[in-house]
Amino acid sequence: MVSRGKSRDRIEPSFEDEREDEDFRLDADDRVVGGRPARAGAKKAASSAKRGKSGGQKKSKAKNRGGGFGLGRLIYWGFVLSIWCGIGLVGLIAYYGSQMPSASSWSIPERPPNMKIVSVEGTVIANRGATGGEALPLEEMSPFIPQAVMAIEDRRFYSHFGVDPLGLARAIVTNLTSGRAVQGGSTLTQQLAKNLFLSPERTIERKVQEVLLAFWLEQKYTKDQIMAMYLNRVFFGSNAYGVEAAARRYFNKSARDVNLGEAALLAGLLKAPSRLSPARDPEAAEARAQVVLQAMLEEGYITADEIKTAMSQPPTKAKRYWSGAGQYVADLVRDEVTMLIGKVTEDIVVETTIDMTLEKKAEAALTESLATEGDKLNASQAALVSIDGTGAIRALVGGRDYAESQFNRAVKAKRQPGSAFKPFVYAAAVENGLRPTSLRNDAPIRIGSWTPENYDQKYRGQVTAAQALAESLNTIAAQLVMEVGPDQVIKVAHRMGIESELQNNASIALGTSEVSLLELTAAYAPFMNGGYKATPHIVRRISKSDGTLLYENNYLEPPKVLNDNVVAAMNLMMRSVIDHGTGKKAQLKGWEAAGKTGTTQSFRDALFVGYTSNLTTGIWFGNDDGQSMKKVTGGGLPAKAWHDFMTAAHQGLTPAPLPGGDFIEPAPVEGPATIGTIISDVFQGGGEERYSGDPVYAEDYPAEPVPPGDVTGSAGPVPPGEVGGGQGTRRTTLLDLILGQ
Repeated sequence: MVSRGKSRDRIEPSFEDEREDEDFRLDADDRVVGGRPARAGAKKAASSAKRGKSGGQKKSKAKNRGGGFGLGRLIYWGFVLSIWCGIGLVGLIAYYGSQMPSASSWSIPERPPNMKIVSVEGTVIANRGATGGEALPLEEMSPFIPQAVMAIEDRRFYSHFGVDPLGLARAIVTNLTSGRAVQGGSTLTQQLAKNLFLSPERTIERKVQEVLLAFWLEQKYTKDQIMAMYLNRVFFGSNAYGVEAAARRYFNKSARDVNLGEAALLAGLLKAPSRLSPARDPEAAEARAQVVLQAMLEEGYITADEIKTAMSQPPTKAKRYWSGAGQYVADLVRDEVTMLIGKVTEDIVVETTIDMTLEKKAEAALTESLATEGDKLNASQAALVSIDGTGAIRALVGGRDYAESQFNRAVKAKRQPGSAFKPFVYAAAVENGLRPTSLRNDAPIRIGSWTPENYDQKYRGQVTAAQALAESLNTIAAQLVMEVGPDQVIKVAHRMGIESELQNNASIALGTSEVSLLELTAAYAPFMNGGYKATPHIVRRISKSDGTLLYENNYLEPPKVLNDNVVAAMNLMMRSVIDHGTGKKAQLKGWEAAGKTGTTQSFRDALFVGYTSNLTTGIWFGNDDGQSMKKVTGGGLPAKAWHDFMTAAHQGLTPAPLPGGDFIEPAPVEGPATIGTIISDVFQGGGEERYSGDPVYAEDYPAEPVPPGDVTGSAGPVPPGEVGGGQGTRRTTLLDLILGQ
């Protein structure tokens, strides 16, 4: 039980305060009402004595109360200020928020469509589109990628609500202590909002809108969805948007296969994508990656052993641009897809006819040739096209290095083919009655003001058609053009696949009209496939990302453009080009091969186009500026590169003969020539037409006599564009027979 004495002691200070308050009230009443001042004075005197006892104590208390009152005022005004700041912030947010469209109308902008281009094996060749790569679900990415990004950009990503106050405060303190902006306080959600909806300008309005949009994103989407959207859209430098594009750009692999060190490098790029790009500054990119790895270690994403392994890996070296011959393929595919289905509005997958094994072998063959002999022979560029019998492009190389030049020399460049055009002249002549054993006189001739000469400026007299083609005799080709007419040669060339405009004059015999390597190569294919047109194509199938089919090609029923007799005769003659003619350096072990060399005036261009029963391949060497090479002919550098590529391309395949190998030319229906038949031929057009139309079959043609010697050239001086003189079908005269012509 508590004693009364103690209780009085406990409340005494309160009683004394009440008395002081009462004295204060009475004194105030006296002044106002004017009551008994003496009483008031007495009380004041009494209280004054009492206050005298404890004057020092009360003065001390008053001093203490004054100090506490100052701190309270500071807290009070700080609280008031915070309220006003909050009101101002809310007002600011309300104002800038009112400038934005209604939240009900907000939606995520569509990601620019991507074109994923794959080979026949399903290997990704390249991507085309504004982003440079397809969008990947988060679960398909390497797990190191989101971990690295969170560690360096937003450590509390999975715990904040779109804005991270702690991260913002840390950034402010860091920037204040360092005296400059070294750290940002934006979360990944805020960065995504900025990238999706806002401009990059730094204003209060944009920052407020960024915060509002971040809140909206967090409310509408899950954290994983936000992370996936961010990683598939953020810029990684070098025209790569999204992790898939960046991984293929810098590492030539999918983001699915990125390792720890590579993921750290990608995450490090986010601070300054252009400046830290390994294509621009590999040392700076690697240094930033080390910072990311340390952050991942601090966050517990990786162990010390893993970081040691990652740091021991050599720095990533990336070219300044997309590289590899497959990029030429991708550009061609992009253009063709646009023609086939129009504007691409969603992600698509394009299946091509390209065989990546052959593509790599083609690139290696040209690279090796240029590296070993290019400088010595002043040849700086090369191109290659290889197609099968249907016209499907199996390999294409548009130049020496795509990173240095994106111009596709195999498709877009048009140049004179030189003597590589002669097979169309001979094919027209065979259709007109010429046979491989037909004789012509290799001697100086004049057609109007044009006097064609052979490459070696020598003449051989009587030669067979097969020998003339094998040694690329210009005089014989010019004679054949005049026999059948340039217009007929043009018709045959167009029928076989040449699409470019050809000049209707005698100089067409020496390939003076410009064509592309692709169309020239495709026009050779009827020789190897039995006479059918091979329309060059590279797209097999186009589908949406969900598998919906948009396009599928159909080249199963090509038109017949050459009859079997012509194919057989041409294959015999063009085999002789490789067997013992100007193309001997293209010989393939175990395979029947045929083809033709081509060299233009002053050695500006050198070509070899040849084929087996499996592939038709054309190769060009030259310089973009038209400079002359050092006596490079089609039978030299191009023929050797053709041999290297075709040897690699045919490894493991069973050799097969060319069509028509068992065909021999029909024999004349009459017996030995008499004076009557000679005279008849004079009036009826010559003995070339006196053959039965029915073929006679045997194992092979009898061998044609070919004089020894290696003729490395293939084309003489290029004649002027227009050549005078008679044109049309040549008619045998009695004088020709007497003179052996």
